[in-house]
Amino acid sequence: MKFISRLLVGVCSALVGALLVAVVFHLGISWGKDAGPDIKVETAPVNRDARLGASFAPVVKKAAPSVVYIYSTRTVHERLVHHPFLNDPIFRQFFGDQFPNEDQERTRRERSLGSGVIVSPDGYILTANHVVDGADEIEISIGENKTEYTAKVVGTDPPTDVAVLKIDGKDMPAITLADSDQLEIGDIVLAIGNPYGLSQTVTMGIVSALGRNSLAGFNQYQDFIQTDAAINPGNSGGALVDAEGRLVGINTAIFSRDGGNQGIGFAVPINLARHVMERLIAGGRVMRGYLGILPQNLTPGLAKGFGLADQNGALVGDVLPGTPAEKSGIKPGDIIVAFNGKAIVDAPSFQLAVSECAPESLATVDLFSNGHKKTITVTLAELPVKLSPRQNEPNRSDAGRPRADALDGVTVSDVDDQVRQQLMFPDKHQGAVIVDVEQDSNSAEAGLQRGDVILEINRQPVTDAEDAVKFCKQARGDQILLKVWRRNGDFAGAHFLSVDNANKK
Repeated sequence: MKFISRLLVGVCSALVGALLVAVVFHLGISWGKDAGPDIKVETAPVNRDARLGASFAPVVKKAAPSVVYIYSTRTVHERLVHHPFLNDPIFRQFFGDQFPNEDQERTRRERSLGSGVIVSPDGYILTANHVVDGADEIEISIGENKTEYTAKVVGTDPPTDVAVLKIDGKDMPAITLADSDQLEIGDIVLAIGNPYGLSQTVTMGIVSALGRNSLAGFNQYQDFIQTDAAINPGNSGGALVDAEGRLVGINTAIFSRDGGNQGIGFAVPINLARHVMERLIAGGRVMRGYLGILPQNLTPGLAKGFGLADQNGALVGDVLPGTPAEKSGIKPGDIIVAFNGKAIVDAPSFQLAVSECAPESLATVDLFSNGHKKTITVTLAELPVKLSPRQNEPNRSDAGRPRADALDGVTVSDVDDQVRQQLMFPDKHQGAVIVDVEQDSNSAEAGLQRGDVILEINRQPVTDAEDAVKFCKQARGDQILLKVWRRNGDFAGAHFLSVDNANKK
């Protein structure tokens, strides 16, 4: 009986232990660590069958108390440049010695205004990174009574323009978060913020587009919600809410000719902002996954050259040595169509999907390689901060160099030691370097540049300028598929281009 009793106790203890482990796994409880802020999330989509009422006042009353005013103060150092005419005796006779005799530095305090959103009752606030970037002091004003708090920066993430602040408080009016993946074009949204210092301003619009990316001058990682709800300076960091008052985005930028609203505003989806926030709270920085390829978008010409039915997917331009991609067998020319089961429509969406994974995590990559579909499992590394040095061009005359006539306006040359050194072109590669591209040519329009090295023409390896000319003469059809190596800013590697065949037959 004692043995049976002990056995039953042991079995019960094991079952309780297993149950606790299951609960911990399901709820994401982390022993010995801060469990993070208490955030309310509703994943159900907005009710699109509901008829619009006469007023959005109930929605505003629900969401507006969570939107705060942010005053950020920074110290600006300016150098006052001394001009030689200030030493002129006649000038000083009239104006005295009130001007400096040499260059001096002046320090001044600069104050800027922005918005933020309370996302937890204990005082965590989401805002745009550029609202608090470089700030020495941050003050928060909350509610109609304009109660003020001093905020500290928990963490910032410039690549997504997201920042997390914290104020000491309890029972704060935290907003409810929605699932931004449930948004659809045409959904009604409200922008709430403090444009031009006008606190608690509300504007209405619709979701104009989703997944906006490749916008020059904006964040590195882009997956914007585009809206025509009026967004102006001061709205940055404020709330974009759905018709039920739930937070769907953090307002971050506008397209504008004069700095004011022109009906094209952008917000960081709350799913992305929340992902960044959780990592900043947990570790103070965002560690991103890294695969090690240089992806590019598919153009109609590239899709045709690779025998694809459409332009969806990310084309692998190059695979960097020693990276997870190389180790897993991914090759240049592969087309990635899904990552971790999620469809990939272009290169930016692929880069964002990889970046949202944790380093050392397993990922599945669905791709087409030479027309065959494959699924690869790969262990991601951590994204390095910087990859490669600056871009260079071959410093040589194009006189007497062969022209690849089928590539309209292109002059090529062999890759010798001088060119290889100038371009930092890897020894493992061979090709023909482009020494000139005529303006207004088909090649220039396709994106070919001086300093590009042609590695392949219509999937045939190019070893020198003679090969480039020969393969171009042999080219048939409307398009010529090129694989070129390029050093561009912080990146260096191969990518594909499709050029109109000037000698098409």
